[in-house]
Amino acid sequence: GEPHRLSLVQGFDRLLSWSSLRGVTRYEHQERTALRVLREMRGRALLADEVGLGKTVEAGIVLKEYAIRGLARRVLILTPPALRTQWQEEMREKFSLDFDILRSAKDWEAHPQLIASLDTAKREPHGSLARQVRWDLVIVDEAHRLKNSASRNWRFVAGLHKKYMLLLTATPIQNDMDELFNLVSLLKPGQLHTYDEYLARYVATLDHRVPARVTELRGRLRDVMVRNRRGISFTLPPRRVHSLPVRLSPEERRLYDDVTAFVRDAWGVPSGRLPLPARLTLIVLQREIGSSTFATAQTLAKLEHSPLFGFEEQVRLAALRAEAEAIRDNVKASHLRSFLGSTDEKVLIFTQYLRTLEYLRRVLEADGYRVAAYHGGLSSKAKDEAVRAFRGDRQIFLSTEAGGEGRNLQFARTLVNYDLPWNPLRIEQRIGRVHRLGQEKEVHVVNLWAEDTVEEYLIELLDRKIHMFELVVGELDLILGDLDARRPFEDLLMDIWALKEAEARRAALGRLGESLLKARARYETVKELNEDVLKHVSEEAPA
Repeated sequence: GEPHRLSLVQGFDRLLSWSSLRGVTRYEHQERTALRVLREMRGRALLADEVGLGKTVEAGIVLKEYAIRGLARRVLILTPPALRTQWQEEMREKFSLDFDILRSAKDWEAHPQLIASLDTAKREPHGSLARQVRWDLVIVDEAHRLKNSASRNWRFVAGLHKKYMLLLTATPIQNDMDELFNLVSLLKPGQLHTYDEYLARYVATLDHRVPARVTELRGRLRDVMVRNRRGISFTLPPRRVHSLPVRLSPEERRLYDDVTAFVRDAWGVPSGRLPLPARLTLIVLQREIGSSTFATAQTLAKLEHSPLFGFEEQVRLAALRAEAEAIRDNVKASHLRSFLGSTDEKVLIFTQYLRTLEYLRRVLEADGYRVAAYHGGLSSKAKDEAVRAFRGDRQIFLSTEAGGEGRNLQFARTLVNYDLPWNPLRIEQRIGRVHRLGQEKEVHVVNLWAEDTVEEYLIELLDRKIHMFELVVGELDLILGDLDARRPFEDLLMDIWALKEAEARRAALGRLGESLLKARARYETVKELNEDVLKHVSEEAPA
């Protein structure tokens, strides 16, 4: 059959996968990288391109080339938890490769192509089960998390049986050159000699931050590492951010405050009394009220009969539902409409909730706009159709988070965040749909948020404190990863919002802001360190 015939094409004189890829622009640096990995590095490589040059696509091409030739049947992709679905979508949409996300111990045996977070995979029983599989290819994203050879992360990956391995990171050096040695040793033990010899030969200073014998080190690294640098031709067009603060109507304000009071009261009970599902529900409720009253009304209707809450709480929930259902219009939507009236551009509008999407669709179609709607409930075919319609004559692409991943929409350049996800990486993924390689025009990001809400806190932290909207897509991950890896950002935010005293909330917000600033400063230091040490082994990506 076809795989057999292609597996006879043993050599890698050319890439066979281009014709089968969808929505992948051919960039010379990515093609060159894939061929080098396949031919010279025998499938074991550190892909260390600067942020935003498409390491995921490079890894996908290498994987696809092996798959076409029948050389990659068992594949494991290890990523941070927040990036699992993004990898899954990207592999499916662009490379027609179906990966399952690790959910239970049975998956190791059942699914030949798996995506797992490193944190889950290294824990028992998963660790032992993963080590029993003979993997054809292992891909590790954000591989700087393997920087320490004494860590469980490093030992877990080192202990996997694997023929080919790709390590992806824009910042292989976090503190010093020891980490570069540890990453390369995972791929090709001995490539940089023993640790002591490495220090003696290639490290010039006591702090281990300055390379020696650069030409010789470059030769050694070239066998195992590719780092493409942003050339002048690869500088993305500017990104402009517009903030549209909204003052809620009296009815919306009352509902927002009443929902918040309910959430704070329930959140504040001693933790033994509030089971995890109830806590998660409260977070959802507080996030929905930041999106629209329609999203909230539906959840309140479900909760008023929920066994998660006691009788008194159910009575309050029923009253809140009635209050939400009485509201017919949302002020934020009228602000959106006046913004849309001021532009002739195609516009992407993102919301997290289907009920908000349905409300906006109704409002915008009544205004005469042609709308393409995109959400998780659509079949793959219907999703393709929605993207095609938007590329065609539809002015507006109305999308839930499902549209945030894997789809390239660079033919548009104006994006509206109708609500703001509390996970900043989600906001960044939205922006990455339009502000990415292939975008030729200036990009506009419009943030809609209501005053005196959690979303105002988010804008305070992300926009005013760390200027998130100026970062290249991919950098935020590296900053937040430094913050508090044990707790998601949403939880840190909820802990602050749940405080009943305004004074205490302000103080806690200030503290989180300070730690974000420190994390950003540390990232800038790491970025400079990598540029300094690796400038001699990197190549400029040509236009």
